[in-house]
Amino acid sequence: MFDIYFNQKRDLLVLCKGSAMPVLGSPGKWRKSKKRVVKVSDEIKSAVERQGYYVRRLRTNQQRTM
Repeated sequence: MFDIYFNQKRDLLVLCKGSAMPVLGSPGKWRKSKKRVVKVSDEIKSAVERQGYYVRRLRTNQQRTM
């Protein structure tokens, strides 16, 4: 199982359930998603196994202005 977090910039952070929050360069408070996530894509799963977390921006700047 995985824990999903979002910040004010709508960045996505994926951690293994029960893992500690990593110190990331992006400022902002992370809020935990209320939805339970059991399965993620292979890309996210391999990143979490390799470095302990997965971070990405949900929207690009171009999508925000439209």
